[in-house]
Amino acid sequence: MKHWFVTTDGSLKARWESAFPECIATTPDKMLDQVRSSDVVWLTTMVDNWDELIPTLTAKKAIVVLLSYAPNDREALKALDLGARGYVHTLAAPNVLIQVALVVTNQGVWVGQELLAKVMGSTFKAMQNRQNSESHQHGDYLELLTERERGVALAVVRGATNKEVARQLDITERTVKAHLSAIFKKLSVRDRLQLMLKLTAVAERFSERL
Repeated sequence: MKHWFVTTDGSLKARWESAFPECIATTPDKMLDQVRSSDVVWLTTMVDNWDELIPTLTAKKAIVVLLSYAPNDREALKALDLGARGYVHTLAAPNVLIQVALVVTNQGVWVGQELLAKVMGSTFKAMQNRQNSESHQHGDYLELLTERERGVALAVVRGATNKEVARQLDITERTVKAHLSAIFKKLSVRDRLQLMLKLTAVAERFSERL
């Protein structure tokens, strides 16, 4: 796995190398032909067509984190909608970048706490206003999963990390990742955040039925 920092400002390279000594700072045209599945691409908003690059990179199964000098909710939501796994300040400290990398490479999503609260809050409100028939449809989503996959999905929805899920279910972290990949595919979601948004409304009710 490689870390690619895509920017038009070469002065940032030293900062990024403090977090990832082997990282590659480059321009979009040089990176696109070389990036591989599971590589982490840190894309700055200084790149004019960053919103076009995110879908292109995710199609290659790369993990994209958008770096912004002026983080804001609108830009963050746009990045996530396009397929980015993370959104963070361009000048974030090296230790923060390391934390971001740990989260996104373990199928998580990194955004600011305030934005996450807004996203989850608006989602909960929308879910509460849905018709009973639609709520039943969400329950059907869980019926698509095996018993073990349901256990993993419900644990993730409650906020458990892969390590915590593995401990709770007495399985390995590698097995947790395999189950999550199957869950994402069956439920047509990209990551943990989308899984939470899709299942939180029925997780508690479904757990009572198990």
